[in-house]
Amino acid sequence: MNAYPVQISGTPDARSEVVKHSPITINYYSEADAARWDRYVKRAPAATFCHQSGWMDVVERTWHYRSLSLFAERKEEIIGVLPLFHVKSRWFGSMLVSTPNAVYGGAVADDAGISRALVLAAQELALELDVDYLELRDTGLTEDKLPDEKFRRRDLYVTFEHPIDSDEEGQESLMKSFPRDIRRMIRQGAKHGLSSEFGREELLDDFYDVYAVSVRNLGTPVYPKRLFAEFLRRFPNECDILVIRQAKRIAGGVMSFYFRDTVLPYFGGAYPEFYRTGVNNYMYWELMRSAATRGYRVFDFGRSKRGTGAYEFKRGWGMTERSLPYKYFLVRTGEMPNLNPTNPKFKLMIEAWKRLPLGVTKLIGPKIVRNLP
Repeated sequence: MNAYPVQISGTPDARSEVVKHSPITINYYSEADAARWDRYVKRAPAATFCHQSGWMDVVERTWHYRSLSLFAERKEEIIGVLPLFHVKSRWFGSMLVSTPNAVYGGAVADDAGISRALVLAAQELALELDVDYLELRDTGLTEDKLPDEKFRRRDLYVTFEHPIDSDEEGQESLMKSFPRDIRRMIRQGAKHGLSSEFGREELLDDFYDVYAVSVRNLGTPVYPKRLFAEFLRRFPNECDILVIRQAKRIAGGVMSFYFRDTVLPYFGGAYPEFYRTGVNNYMYWELMRSAATRGYRVFDFGRSKRGTGAYEFKRGWGMTERSLPYKYFLVRTGEMPNLNPTNPKFKLMIEAWKRLPLGVTKLIGPKIVRNLP
């Protein structure tokens, strides 16, 4: 493995180079770098939708977190990226996160040595800013080499993937690849008169209402509608909304992202009164069918926490499960953060949140989630 020693110079405010070692340089990202940053992300096998400059732009516009994203360069060509934000939370302290609101993050580079240099630069930055910790939401797709024994790893999350096919014969085989119970619930949707509709801004209000109800019922604060509007604005060709109806009534909805050959249903939910119709199974099947006919080949079911209902629902489809090895470099704290609903300390708050009126959760939820990147 190549090694790239890290030498910090300059300050974040100056947007200066933070690492210099021939033949590579590590720089702070700015909007002027967006086009070549994205060209690199599109070609890097381990990069994800969440690594794109558009994601960083949405995070900055919505939450006003300070971007300290880094990229490695050789001869004016980007050879590695690390999206990175400084989040100052009123309740949970100061942290560097790669990447807020994202299930995927961390360094992506041409080789492990360049990745190591990016992560070492982030560590030095964490020490300089005196944050509580640095969090890297690694995908598990790259070589697992921790640059420092002080990094700790948490295997709380997994993601699920499944190949999809474009022709009718392939879709018939896809249906048969799922367990019998899943196939039965998909067919229940059709029997109950469910239908699907794809769109964008014109469906945002309907989608947001059903999503807000779903996360309230889970005891989770809802994101502001602005976040979803920003995703639609920033990704005009790589983001859409699918809603499921029974007659004229909205039954469920999902906002999805498209990246290379993959579709990612990212934010979704359904009204409880439609659960008996198989609305969730029908919705994700309709998304698979549509994406396949548009040429996408992989269905990424997204992140779930082990031991939760969402995890069991996704596992029931029989898809390939992959661990997400999130990593933490601790600076001011001695323990890894545990800012998720499975933490027993949040149990009473979660139960109380489930009983709040929907309008109240829409009003105060965004103020809370700003502190939960």
